Amino acid sequence: MKDRTFTADAEPGDHATVAGWVHEVRDLGGIAFLILRDKTGKIQVKFEKDEMDDELVETGINVQRESVVQVTGDVEEEERAPTGVEVTPDSIEVMAEADPQLPLDPSGKVDADLSTRLDNRTLDARKPETKAIFEIRAEVLRAVREYFRSVGSTEINTPKIVATGTEGGTELFPVTYFGEEAFMNQSPQLFKQLMVGSGLERVFEVGPIFRAEEHNTPRHLNEATMIDFESAFIDHEEAMDVCEGTLKAAYSAVEENCQEELELLGLADEFEAPSGDFPRLTYEEAIERINATGELDEQLVWGDDLPTEGEKALGDDVGGHYFVTDWPSEIKPFYIQDYDDDSELSKGFDLMHPRMELVSGGQREHRYDALVEGFKQQGLDPDQFEYYTKMFKYGMPPHAGWAYGVERLVMTMLDLDNIREAVLFPRDRQRLSP
Repeated sequence: MKDRTFTADAEPGDHATVAGWVHEVRDLGGIAFLILRDKTGKIQVKFEKDEMDDELVETGINVQRESVVQVTGDVEEEERAPTGVEVTPDSIEVMAEADPQLPLDPSGKVDADLSTRLDNRTLDARKPETKAIFEIRAEVLRAVREYFRSVGSTEINTPKIVATGTEGGTELFPVTYFGEEAFMNQSPQLFKQLMVGSGLERVFEVGPIFRAEEHNTPRHLNEATMIDFESAFIDHEEAMDVCEGTLKAAYSAVEENCQEELELLGLADEFEAPSGDFPRLTYEEAIERINATGELDEQLVWGDDLPTEGEKALGDDVGGHYFVTDWPSEIKPFYIQDYDDDSELSKGFDLMHPRMELVSGGQREHRYDALVEGFKQQGLDPDQFEYYTKMFKYGMPPHAGWAYGVERLVMTMLDLDNIREAVLFPRDRQRLSP
């Protein structure tokens, strides 16, 4: 509709055509109002029954809520209208009539549970609060891409159907690929490492990953969107610098460009981009601080992963984003490099939000013999990954990188209760449709 005017752009004195959804109809006797909603907001359409064509009035006051309509008329100033202007129509067209029995109320006056909302996500996303989440998510992705480009990183796209899993045969979704078994990719990890050995050197990807994990919690998904980064000629400390930079860029962009959305979500007064350097705690320091809180029934010892309640206790103690570095080699993947002077200590790191882990990363093992030995130590067959390992024979530079999920970032940024709030059409153990 090239002659369409968005509701936010309609100004007194215009003769405009607006189009959108019927938010509500109020019939007050001699006068009636239709509130039309589009992506930019709402506008009032006024029907004066005694002064207008009967058919025009009947169409306007009898149309069902959430029907799609097009209205053409004069825009006039009206202080009592929700947006200070209203349209006096000379025509109205019902472009798509809505069923009167809606599965949920997009106006938000009647609450619906999360399952009903996800079953009817198109309707749910008409709610300004839901729409605000995805506008913010889009701004996060825009800002992250812009930051990556500012540090000389090239965007790539890697395969999502693979012959082997990134971390072995667990948590894989098998698929039939022309009569052969293949898998949905768990991560672009191996491919992005191969690309740092190419002429690109520094790369990033934003794309889906698939994990057949058994977790069915408010913070786990079986399909997620990951932000991945990998760069040649940097170490794990420099990789953390870039990681911190992307997160601060995302928060700053939302703070600067999404005030209206933050207002809708009730976060405008408290939302603030992180400032200052994120603390970097060693794994040993982290477990000592967790144990000191007294929040766990049993004390953590070297080699334990950090339990959810431990992460929360440490997050409360730190009070903001922080890194955990120098993890035990045995609990990090085979491709994470160990310190040369201590083979039990890896150059892996995690970036933590006070609520949960956001990022996993580290310096990678770029030396062929050490990489193959890492496969064997973790019970993996190096021959199954020959497409990957052989490239390390041909001059693979030192490199480091990391990855984090868009959904977890948005969930923690907006203090959402469930990660499914941050993805349009979630995939988990119970949900394959829509």
